[in-house]
Amino acid sequence: MRKIAFYGKGGIGKSTTASNVSAALSLMGKRVCQIGCDPKNDSTRLLLGHICQSTVLDILRTRDTGDIRKEDIIHTGFNGITCVEAGGPEPGVGCAGRGIIVALELLDRMKALPESDVILYDVLGDVVCGGFAMPIREGYAEEIYIVSSGELMSLYAANNIAKGIARFASRGKVRLAGIIGN
Repeated sequence: MRKIAFYGKGGIGKSTTASNVSAALSLMGKRVCQIGCDPKNDSTRLLLGHICQSTVLDILRTRDTGDIRKEDIIHTGFNGITCVEAGGPEPGVGCAGRGIIVALELLDRMKALPESDVILYDVLGDVVCGGFAMPIREGYAEEIYIVSSGELMSLYAANNIAKGIARFASRGKVRLAGIIGN
């Protein structure tokens, strides 16, 4: 299974890139899962045709863990692509990075994700804190692509993300697989 993550500055086009790659891979016959790791829960919008109405953290706020079913947090999008949105905390309360950790750990405990050929993580990358670095740090993703532009803040974010990748590359299989100019 290929485990890919897209990182980059907010608004740079990560979600569009991830969704287009997901769609292309699914059209090639691959079983694809896209996981949005951003509090805006907009990663899978193009694949679902609408904003995801029930993120993992939304469901966790209203139910006990034992009452959550796979179908509550797993959605099917374009061409059968499995879509999940981690979501985020209520505005002004909590940490979005911690939300990613909680969401990914819940998916693991529930063994909620179906068999896939490719899992794509769409991760907010303005700040590479522990939560946002989890797909890199914990081996969820092995190939990291940075979506960037020539704009200074985008390059600044790309540099920080590359430093984070370098930090964890020596511990495992994660690597910087490329930079996508957008």
